[in-house]
Amino acid sequence: MKKFIFLLFTWVSLPAAASPAQSHTVIHDTAWAFVRAQTQGLPGKVSIQIDDIDKRIVLPACSALEAFLPAGAQLNGNSSVGVRCTEKKGWSVFVSVTVKVSVNLLTANTTLQQGQVVRAEDLGSLSSETLQAGALTEPAQAVGKVMKFSVGRGQLLRQDMLRDPYTVTQGQTVQLQVEGQGFRIRSEGKALTNAAEGQMATARTPTGQSVSGVVKNGSIEIKQ
Repeated sequence: MKKFIFLLFTWVSLPAAASPAQSHTVIHDTAWAFVRAQTQGLPGKVSIQIDDIDKRIVLPACSALEAFLPAGAQLNGNSSVGVRCTEKKGWSVFVSVTVKVSVNLLTANTTLQQGQVVRAEDLGSLSSETLQAGALTEPAQAVGKVMKFSVGRGQLLRQDMLRDPYTVTQGQTVQLQVEGQGFRIRSEGKALTNAAEGQMATARTPTGQSVSGVVKNGSIEIKQ
């Protein structure tokens, strides 16, 4: 990385007499503010370390700096952040960044079976310095949810392992509420699909017509 930065510097740098040098501290602060903003919503405690720029790198002073994340880079562990000058005849430089997230990840405190409703006592935790994609960090994210498949004791719990409990189940008699311009009709139908609150469900009306709507308070609301 340092070799690449130096080559970039030799291409964009100007003689010291031609232009004042860009402050490395300002570049550092621009990168830090960017990383802080990007990681602010992460759970747990986030620590950010940004390496100093090679002192041999001299860049023309710029009043319009912009930080960015290189393609494919992620702010998790060791990474890099770019800072560029958006003025005419601008330049770009990359700084090394280390992001650590101290967080407690939810685990299964016991074997959880497919279809089981998760209880608070079913949950354990594991301290981690890395936030894994989709990992759960708060009991409220899991309690009351239903396991999509079985997991063993000690296994990390992820969002894709759980679903909301079904409010409407296939074959159930369900209330249908059809709403249109200036009218509302209520009737009964038979659910053709499973669905949780707020999800789309399909049902068959007494006349045999198949209709779809959103599950709300145990009924299927159909907009016309």
